[in-house]
Amino acid sequence: MEKLWQKDKVSLKEVETFTVGKDRELDLLLAPFDVLGSIAHVTMLGSVGLLEDKEVGVLVQKLREIFALVSEPGFVLEEGVEDIHSQVELMLTRMLGDAGKKIHSARSRNDQVLVDVKLFLRAELTKLMAEVREFFDLLQEKSEAYKEYLFPGYTHLQLAMPSSFGLWFGAYAESLVDDAVQLRAAYTVVNKNPLGSAAGYGSSFPINRTMTTQLLGFDDLNYNVVYAQMGRGKVERIVAMALAGVAETLGRLSMDACLYLNQNFDFISFPAELTTGSSIMPHKKNPDVFELIRSHCNRIKALPGEVMMMTTNLPSGYHRDLQLLKEHLFPAFRTLTECLRMAQLMLRNVSIKKDILKDEKYKYLFSVEVVNRLVSEGVPFRDAYRQVGRDIEAGHFGFDGEVRHTHEGSIGNLCNDAIRSMMEQVMHSFPFARVGAAENSLLGESSS
Repeated sequence: MEKLWQKDKVSLKEVETFTVGKDRELDLLLAPFDVLGSIAHVTMLGSVGLLEDKEVGVLVQKLREIFALVSEPGFVLEEGVEDIHSQVELMLTRMLGDAGKKIHSARSRNDQVLVDVKLFLRAELTKLMAEVREFFDLLQEKSEAYKEYLFPGYTHLQLAMPSSFGLWFGAYAESLVDDAVQLRAAYTVVNKNPLGSAAGYGSSFPINRTMTTQLLGFDDLNYNVVYAQMGRGKVERIVAMALAGVAETLGRLSMDACLYLNQNFDFISFPAELTTGSSIMPHKKNPDVFELIRSHCNRIKALPGEVMMMTTNLPSGYHRDLQLLKEHLFPAFRTLTECLRMAQLMLRNVSIKKDILKDEKYKYLFSVEVVNRLVSEGVPFRDAYRQVGRDIEAGHFGFDGEVRHTHEGSIGNLCNDAIRSMMEQVMHSFPFARVGAAENSLLGESSS
């Protein structure tokens, strides 16, 4: 089948197979967004006189029909069709004849891919934020439920000071706030319109790039057409960094859970159906879910480095190296989403052990409490520190087990409301409603 770029020579089959790679498979993810970009582009072409109004009307109508087709789960590229751009134009040409061939005016596959990728990333970031928010809400719920459950805090994996499960759950909730800030920054970079940059040097047609920006719900343009192309790779790396932030939070939580489930810690437990056993040891309840989350998240944390290395030493302009970025970045969204959902499943069913700190082996956790009490009674800090240290060495240390922490963010004052307010502020800064309305308008749908 003839390619969009084909003239009178046919590529060697081996070259075609190698250069296409996994694009046909990954392009299925881009299919709806390719159609959205084409609807906006066609509408703009009509506004500048490159298409007649009648042509615009019928093209938009058929593109909306194609949108429904490519959004079906069973949709595939036809045999011999190189990519989604070719498939959509082929379907349109079959429906409308020569009018279907006109939609590529004033654009290149380069800016077509760019706008598809940005629309895809925007949609994926939107879905990921919903997952992050749901996990955040669960962590806050657990933080409030278990704020009275004390357990050991560690530094250097050595006993340090009293902590609580309210603090532990709450810490990961607040970590997700910072992750959400990073996701919002990535969304800002993604939500700029590259359409109209063509092959990276613009077009001699009098196109209206501001119009397509508004139609597609972008915040703004990638103004400089050279930078619009240079942004490919940079955008993916920024998004990868945002995913890596969420992965860092999940990975560390998973490591904690593996430790706390260990019999030597024995702080938490899970129903048997959420753990796995051993082929020879009947007593085993292994935290395989958390171990796999940890490993998946470590791979995602490596993703920014992979993207950076794949774009190292590239000059300006488009290069085929950039095609491979999709293979690395696109699957990471599904993996991270699955990890978030599995972590939720586990924590919704976690059991927390009570009265952990009543065990004699944890009594030295309270050494700082005793030092601080002596200081409050007027003893200089260094003298109080030495006195408690001598009592510990002599085996005379004792404490009533009460913890009196009242400052912001401490055991007795978790500040979960303030943390929730920060998350709300980040969530409200996303233009989800406006973007959704723009996309619905392109498809002729109500935004309600």
